[in-house]
Amino acid sequence: MVTLYINKKTKTYEDYNVAGRSVSIFPIILTFAATGVSGTTLLGYMEYGYSLGMGQQWIHITMFLCVIIFAAFLLKRIRSLGEKHKMVTIGDYTALRYGEKARIPTVISIVFAYCAMSGMQFVAIATILNVTLGVNFTLGIFIGWVFLTLKTYFGGLKTVIWQDVIHGMMLILGVILLFAAVLISAGGWGPASEYASSLGQENMLSVMNITPGEILVYLLTLAVFQFVRQDLWQRVWAAENSRTAGSGYLISMMVAVPIGVITVAIGVLGRYGLRLEEINPVFIYYGVVNDVFPFALVLMMIIALLAAVISSADSFILAGASSIVNDIIRPNASHYDNQKMLLWSRLSVLIISAAGLVLALTIPGLVNLMVTGTAMTVSGLLAPIVFGLFWKKVTNTAGITSMWAGLIIAVFWQIAGHPFGLHPIFIGLPVSTAVLFTVTILAPKRVSARA
Repeated sequence: MVTLYINKKTKTYEDYNVAGRSVSIFPIILTFAATGVSGTTLLGYMEYGYSLGMGQQWIHITMFLCVIIFAAFLLKRIRSLGEKHKMVTIGDYTALRYGEKARIPTVISIVFAYCAMSGMQFVAIATILNVTLGVNFTLGIFIGWVFLTLKTYFGGLKTVIWQDVIHGMMLILGVILLFAAVLISAGGWGPASEYASSLGQENMLSVMNITPGEILVYLLTLAVFQFVRQDLWQRVWAAENSRTAGSGYLISMMVAVPIGVITVAIGVLGRYGLRLEEINPVFIYYGVVNDVFPFALVLMMIIALLAAVISSADSFILAGASSIVNDIIRPNASHYDNQKMLLWSRLSVLIISAAGLVLALTIPGLVNLMVTGTAMTVSGLLAPIVFGLFWKKVTNTAGITSMWAGLIIAVFWQIAGHPFGLHPIFIGLPVSTAVLFTVTILAPKRVSARA
């Protein structure tokens, strides 16, 4: 109903893609938070906590570090450029900074990530339907795809943000309630620690139960992805002013990051506090909920989970779709009016969701799907965007070459199956950065930076 109501108020291209640039502080806080805490947070991170222990908190330690960097050094610059040049996508920035040819590698990098991130929400829906109703998993993916695609198609960012207000509150309250219930049922952290020690698995309760290589993968994918995350940039531009964008982002992350920390801890407590040892880790969320809550509250927690999935899925689909319509269609169809651009925005939603469906059916694992997608984007865009924002000597050729080099090598490394055991991010990002510096130094003459 909310989707259909707001759909009537979505009249322009900017309404659909950046919510008319008029979102106030309360909804901007909750839309940042609801998008940051996705179905992957509740299902994937809890599964990782249960299977791998408290070392998975480095996902959130590295994330929080990047949140602070983004808020302190990048947000105001991004907001200022977006406001001045009426930007809709990251492609608008790279085109301004490096020329129109930069749009294509930018689109490919962005679309790769958001197709993967959309696909993981279809997987999350399928998991919910499989556990609660016994729906075949593949059929569940298709059901999630149809539902979330239609919702996003008719809504746009205005609808997404106002639904995030509702979903965000449900999600935050639900996770806090679940954590409190689990702590009470487990008798606190002490008994869980003692039980883990009795099994010789006390390391599972240590934050240091993780390899440096795993920490680096999380830092260079999920964490630094915040710097080139299109749905984040779009919300910065959707806020009514710069102060609203900055305050809203910081407040929301002070909520979203701890929610992620709590989720991993619930997974650990589920194994050693509640002693749910004979359970498939993929289903730990449902096992914990069933163990500590009566049936009525179990239903409420399933609704909270659905809220997390929905609030992220439509944002991811829309972010990818914006790249297609704004960076491929719009530059080649300047004669299109608002209505035609609005139609193409919706058609682009169908393209992104279809690609996400393919990835959901072919790449197993929620967090794995997200890490794969973000690695491609970070490899292609991080160096040219961050250095481009602050270093005016970077040449147009250096920026574009850096994008292509990082993206191509990362995709090749992924397809090749991670040769030498190296994650694509360890190859793609260094190559992109090295190319950026090398080409800039060897070809110092350039058109002066406009951004």
